[in-house]
Amino acid sequence: MNTRFGRVAIAGRPNVGKSTLMNHLIGFKVSAIANKPQTTRHNIRGIYTGDGCQIVFVDTPGIHKTARSLLNRTINLEAVSALEAVDAVVMMVEAGQWTEEDTLVLKRLAHVGCPVLLAANKVDRIKRKETLLAWLQDVTARRDFAGIFPLSATRGTNTAELLQTLTGYMPASEWAYAEDEVTDQPVRFICAELIREQLMHYLHQELPYSTAVAIEKFDETSAPVLEIHATLWVSRESQKGILIGRKGETLKRIGSSARVALEAFMQRRVMLKLWVRVEEDWENSPRHLQSLGIGH
Repeated sequence: MNTRFGRVAIAGRPNVGKSTLMNHLIGFKVSAIANKPQTTRHNIRGIYTGDGCQIVFVDTPGIHKTARSLLNRTINLEAVSALEAVDAVVMMVEAGQWTEEDTLVLKRLAHVGCPVLLAANKVDRIKRKETLLAWLQDVTARRDFAGIFPLSATRGTNTAELLQTLTGYMPASEWAYAEDEVTDQPVRFICAELIREQLMHYLHQELPYSTAVAIEKFDETSAPVLEIHATLWVSRESQKGILIGRKGETLKRIGSSARVALEAFMQRRVMLKLWVRVEEDWENSPRHLQSLGIGH
């Protein structure tokens, strides 16, 4: 058989660049990116196809030590579940750093039977090569990794080499998806993630982690304009005012930026309407998490 097909999980603590790496490898923005931890809440799958090989990348939520809410515990379980039934794992860390949460991720990988490769991201931030080499020597002593890749996910440094190595680990098999598919996620799910990404950009401190996005209407019949209605859920009444902002300015900025992102993704004009609603402590509600597609 001349084709290869397999699955690769990208694992690591929050905010090390897992979503950025996956989006870069598949050449398409599937997973939300924000410079804040816990941006990803689901196991998001992106599909790379090239050189006779198809790889399904699973961008896992960041495994974190503190998991007080049901949402956080569910996120941890989602991340760990993605390590099952894959052909390789990329453990992603930030070059020059090693935290307790990195150690936690490494423990989660202790019993993984497939090859585990280490991707040390953000090497462009380390100016002295000898500093990086000393750090790499210390990290590689923690586990016998199948490969070590100092890289920059944003600049694409050394990502082609990582992809080539992963291709070699994929078993001979027929492809599971068409050559032009880049994800198996529903379009509505990606649209909700693109809106939530703007919440991460515009809201500060802890508020983004108390928000969720639900697509209520997705009407493609109103050509040439796609009509999308979305509800932004918050945990407390006080958060609603912060999200809306003075005279609605914050919500307007979020909506405007989200519309631009949605139009770029859908390749057509979008009319976006946003509502803000309160559900007390939704992060600990199994019913609400299930309605958002988290942990099911």
